Amino acid sequence: MVQSLLRIAGPALLSLVLGACGSQLSLENYNKLKVGQSYEEVKQVIGDPARCDELLGVRTCVWGDEQRGISVNFVAGQVLLLSARNLK
Repeated sequence: MVQSLLRIAGPALLSLVLGACGSQLSLENYNKLKVGQSYEEVKQVIGDPARCDELLGVRTCVWGDEQRGISVNFVAGQVLLLSARNLK
């Protein structure tokens, strides 16, 4: 029962979540991000990330998904690298 409900409602919920943060995933907002900004400064511009992973002192956070989004690498809490895909 629960699995059936998740199969039906899951895509709609994902779309709702991505749609809510999608308004902040724009080329205009991406261009506001700069090397050296803090994690909090980045969150102020594009909101909470979909996920973050850490490996060897590099924290990689992703906003959006594989088709459209922003990826930011932080070292010592500051932006070191950033990239975007399919932003308008």
